[in-house]
Amino acid sequence: MNQISTLPVDIKGKPFKRPGFVIVLLVGAFIAILNQTVLVIALPKIMEDLNVTANNAQWLITAFMLINGIMIPVSAFLLNQIASRNLFLLAMGCFAIGTVVCAISPTFQLLLIGRMIQAVGSGVMLPLMQTLMFMIFPPDRRGEAMGLVGIVIAFSPAIGPTLSGWIVDSYHWHYLFYLILPITVIDMILAIYFLKNVIQLTKPKLDILSVLLSSIGLGTLLYGIGIGGDKGWGSPIVWISCGIGLIALLLFSLRQFKLKEPILELRVFKSKGFTITTVIVSIIFMTMIGSEILLPIYTQKIHGYSALQSGLVLLPGALVLGLISPIAGKIFDMYGIRKLSIVGMVILTLGTIPFLFLKQDTSIWWIVTAYSLRMLGMGLVMMPLATAGINALPQALISHGTAANNTVRQIFASLGSAIIVGVMSTSVSQYISHHGMNQAPHLLFDATIKGLNNGFLAAFILTILAFIFCFFIKQPVKDNAQ
Repeated sequence: MNQISTLPVDIKGKPFKRPGFVIVLLVGAFIAILNQTVLVIALPKIMEDLNVTANNAQWLITAFMLINGIMIPVSAFLLNQIASRNLFLLAMGCFAIGTVVCAISPTFQLLLIGRMIQAVGSGVMLPLMQTLMFMIFPPDRRGEAMGLVGIVIAFSPAIGPTLSGWIVDSYHWHYLFYLILPITVIDMILAIYFLKNVIQLTKPKLDILSVLLSSIGLGTLLYGIGIGGDKGWGSPIVWISCGIGLIALLLFSLRQFKLKEPILELRVFKSKGFTITTVIVSIIFMTMIGSEILLPIYTQKIHGYSALQSGLVLLPGALVLGLISPIAGKIFDMYGIRKLSIVGMVILTLGTIPFLFLKQDTSIWWIVTAYSLRMLGMGLVMMPLATAGINALPQALISHGTAANNTVRQIFASLGSAIIVGVMSTSVSQYISHHGMNQAPHLLFDATIKGLNNGFLAAFILTILAFIFCFFIKQPVKDNAQ
């Protein structure tokens, strides 16, 4: 076969080579995802340096997630409105500006503004990256492509806390942003040379009401979920926020079906293959985020580890996930999704069981091994399932499919962390209430371990639910784009 015929082509029909294109996208996605997790470990130092409370400091994470979530659905509209390379440069440029603001910020207010500007770029970057990866790989190689994406998704959350712990312990939290900035600038320069325009623009009309409804809906829903753990799920503000969010999202959805050119084409959910895989991936993502919150609590509060040491505990699992993702992608390309998803979910389930029985003297190597087993199973299923779902859509709906997939995953991630951490917190409170504070000094240790076990039990139940859904996947998932 002629090599030219196997190359991707831009909108003018001109062939180009993939490697530079792919590297630019993966680096952009890497720093966008890294930026989501890099600040978690640094919050105590920021609170001390800027003299803010924990509730205020948490907004550096919450506000980022809110803006990020709001931008994801809008990305499908932007993908069809602005040329691919220009949109990438705009997103990365916005991210770079936000990073500069964060790096030089002398006050909490300016740091928060910088994080929100970063989130605008990040919210466009991730669905843009996934859409472009699908556009430049043929259907029979999309598993390989998403395996590469899986490496980025694996390494970023694990490297974030480890890197953050080292920088905060050794230097100053401002250096977190000084480190990200030059990588962002270099990636933008490379994008000018390597990125091509591969999406034929349809120039849809912007429906302002749809943007308002999606922004209000996602913003208030994610806010309500985010404060549920702190305020309590019975708090009126939580119910009001979630209620307004759900009503706005319902109105947004109904409007999309009526519009000739919707902001987000929700008809992608008419595809059973896309819907079932999106739900499974979102549930798995819930358990991944929840586990990455619970494990540092265990290592720091029970084993007395530092922030850097806690990050290092997660690193072997991230390496396993990063190594298996491209292999899983190739297996998917050769054999399809159904058997691969079932095998992966069995491994993921087995890797979750040990966390139901954590004790004060549980070996840290046993934790690392079990967590790595979980990541092995996750690597076998997460990106292949996402690929199978997108493959079930026609080419014209790929941008809407990736935006919808990322939106649902963002909501599930927020909900998952709230549920799993909420279960842990409630269990700790009930344990202390039942035994009384006048008991032995190890009471708080026992309560924390009980809460962690119950938190992982919630993750285990969610894993079983995702496992059951895998049996409803039809094999093979047909590709309508061919």
